[in-house]
Amino acid sequence: MKGPKTLINAEDNWQTDMGALFNGERVVYRGKDLFDELSDTSWFKLIMYGITGREFSDAQIQLFEAIQVITVSYPEPRLWNNRVASLAGSARSTGILATSAAIACSEAKIFGNQANIVALDFIRRAKLAIKDDDDIADFVINDLKDKRAIGGYGRPLIDNDERIAPLLERAKNLELATGPHVQLAFRIDEFLSKSRYKLILNASGLSAALMADQDFNYREYYYATMLAFSAGIIPCHIDAINHKEGTFFPLTCHRLNYTGKDLRHW
Repeated sequence: MKGPKTLINAEDNWQTDMGALFNGERVVYRGKDLFDELSDTSWFKLIMYGITGREFSDAQIQLFEAIQVITVSYPEPRLWNNRVASLAGSARSTGILATSAAIACSEAKIFGNQANIVALDFIRRAKLAIKDDDDIADFVINDLKDKRAIGGYGRPLIDNDERIAPLLERAKNLELATGPHVQLAFRIDEFLSKSRYKLILNASGLSAALMADQDFNYREYYYATMLAFSAGIIPCHIDAINHKEGTFFPLTCHRLNYTGKDLRHW
């Protein structure tokens, strides 16, 4: 059904499986009573239930949290998205505006959420295409030629990723490190690191493989990681607020490559 009939059918009629507020009575959250059935659920576990509609074990939830803590929760103001929050704090903007703007910047193609989706796409396609080690070279090289990059592999400036070891160790402790996507990710890492491309598995690639083994699709993975950077963003805003106004990485005028008129009168 399209056109005006669609709008007429939707007037005062929103059908949803997500939930509803019955004011003064109860709240339904994906078919469950929020107060009676979900009141003792952790905030993160509730978010994952809201995203997927599935209930996860404590070990799975701890793995999902570890991925976000270990890979992106850095209060480092020089990082592109954290810098936005710091600049906002230095300009005395509010925490909500600063965090919202910084999270919006986190949807980046190279470093942010788009990179995560590309990594998940690659490892899931690889799992379907690669039956044994003899298939790895053809699949990976063809994908590299086609897309000019391999999602989840490579890292600028340095040839290692310090996040791999602690994340893998955490996954092993939770007995969630031996799934088929993770095993394949390391087999591809071995091939690429020894090839002329010298690409290594990075934290985004390992995270994607871990989430693929927990049966996450692209949309679920996107929403699950959407707020991940906030644990580093908020401290950066607080830090800037605690400094003098306007003092976050200022530049003197002589450092600017200005080619306009030297002096203008208003």
